[in-house]
Amino acid sequence: MIRMEPAPAELGFDLMEPLRRHWGYEEFRPLQESIIRSILAGSDVAAVMPTGGGKSLCYQLPAVVAGNTAVVISPLIALMHDQVAQLSLMGIPAAAVHSGVASNEQRDTMERARLGEYRLLYLSPERLARQHTVDWLKEVPVGLFAIDEAHCISEWGHEFRPEYRQLGRLRQEFPDIPIAAFTASATRMVRHDILRQLQLRSPQAYIRSFYRRNLRYYVRLCDTKTQRALLLRALAAHAGENVIIYAPTIAEVEDTVELLRQNGIAALPYHGQMEAALRKRNQEAWMSEEVPVMVGTIAFGLGINKASVRAVIHLSLPKSIEQYYQEAGRAGRDGEPAECILLWRKQDAVLLRFFIEKLEDKAEQDRSWRRYREIRAFAENEVCRHRQFCSHFGETPKWDQCGHCDICGWKPAWLEADRASLPLEPHTIEADAALLAYLREWRRAMASELAIAAFIVLPDASLADLARKKPRTREELRNVLGIGERKAEMYGASLLEALANYSSAAPPSFAPPQPAPPRERKRTPEAAFTVIGLLRDGLGAEEIARRKGLKPGTIYSWVEGLLEERKVSFPEGWVDPERRRQIEAAAAQTGLERLRPIKDALPEDFTYDEIRIVVAHLRGLQGVA
Repeated sequence: MIRMEPAPAELGFDLMEPLRRHWGYEEFRPLQESIIRSILAGSDVAAVMPTGGGKSLCYQLPAVVAGNTAVVISPLIALMHDQVAQLSLMGIPAAAVHSGVASNEQRDTMERARLGEYRLLYLSPERLARQHTVDWLKEVPVGLFAIDEAHCISEWGHEFRPEYRQLGRLRQEFPDIPIAAFTASATRMVRHDILRQLQLRSPQAYIRSFYRRNLRYYVRLCDTKTQRALLLRALAAHAGENVIIYAPTIAEVEDTVELLRQNGIAALPYHGQMEAALRKRNQEAWMSEEVPVMVGTIAFGLGINKASVRAVIHLSLPKSIEQYYQEAGRAGRDGEPAECILLWRKQDAVLLRFFIEKLEDKAEQDRSWRRYREIRAFAENEVCRHRQFCSHFGETPKWDQCGHCDICGWKPAWLEADRASLPLEPHTIEADAALLAYLREWRRAMASELAIAAFIVLPDASLADLARKKPRTREELRNVLGIGERKAEMYGASLLEALANYSSAAPPSFAPPQPAPPRERKRTPEAAFTVIGLLRDGLGAEEIARRKGLKPGTIYSWVEGLLEERKVSFPEGWVDPERRRQIEAAAAQTGLERLRPIKDALPEDFTYDEIRIVVAHLRGLQGVA
């Protein structure tokens, strides 16, 4: 059973001093202090906290106070990198070991970890599944295992990842070390599965309400023409504000960016088939507010630490209620009012059904149908949106109407207002707009100088507080939200100089960069069309490559393009039928944007070549290429 008990407060730890010194905060958010004290008391912990609820502090601060090493299991390399960078800037020694780290750097990190030099050590679940990693960690002074995105361990969850199942061995290998599991979206069934899979012992459980009163929900079934018109009206209302738009396919991401560009709205795309460097540049431009609108597939948003998103707009029906709650919940993390708009079409449901029908595993297909019925009911039922979320996650609200969704009478002001006179929201942040723009320019320059992301320098909330308080001394600077001792030392002189010069300086003016041009549909080389006849003759890649004097990889690449453009049928005999079914099932779970998640979901003997042509065939069928 899950116990809901207050954590002991008399543990002899002063939590407020390190909270102020390193993080620059004067108080904890709800549940944070209780979770931290439970961890420091050596208890296992299961915590369900909404996106932006401050989960990372719950395992970072105990490591700082206790003086041992907290091992954090995270599925996202980008998130590991950002948290290590943030902690290092705060003077907290941290490191990550993953595939993107050079071998010599990994060896150095592992040796320093043995010596207890790190307070936080980040690993992927795949890395922890290796026996030599377990053997190494037994030589490290580990005081806590913190598991982020813990819902991934449950096959009942919406993001089940097989590698998370390996984490169940932590209890056997490290029986005396507490385990803390964190998630933002887990139903009651998934929560109990997390406890069972991780073998948590009498865990202290903390569950924050799933009701986020600052979010306003509006759901509408529409055709493509109406959807585009409503999207443009919404963006006109949020001109200059941070917005995320989720589109269902890569093609629709790029079409949407082009639509916005034609209407004078600066936006950038983000999807799994873009070069990693371009994805990173686009994300940083959005994070730094050079471009206000990001249009992405579900590949965008995981681990994004941006509090001032004023709207999240979905252009298709999500796969599950959990997915929608998680993605829409990236709006309004600063506590200010924000809009969550779902503009869905009938063809979205057709696409979801197609992928479900492709699943070979009967149990997984049944779970997917259940999620499909739930998200359709969410979109179509005349029941308060907030109440539906709460009920789905096992919470029983004491109210029937929230007043903050379309079912309860709320509608966005831009829906019926004259487009030329759309009103702005009455935000409570009263920072001087010109000064805030000036400070963002300072942050961008500092980030460029340090070669780090702008939000790592200072979060949006800190810039807003700086614009309000306008500190003149180092002591006043220490009273700004999010500026701890280390950041005051690093940026203090530069910030105070910038603020002092502001009165005599013209506010900065900068034009947002033009969005990247839409990606052209993959064009197959003309030479590749000569292989069509050989394919029809039933030849395999090796034989075609031999006849053409090319490498098999080149043939696979050509056939990939032909399949995406629907120039050829799937080449029978190239992939074993059972292996093809397994690849299709994995793709149905992870999506078609990237091959790596599909590869990770399959046994190790599956090759990228066979995955590429199966996925290319599916993209051709769905027009995703």
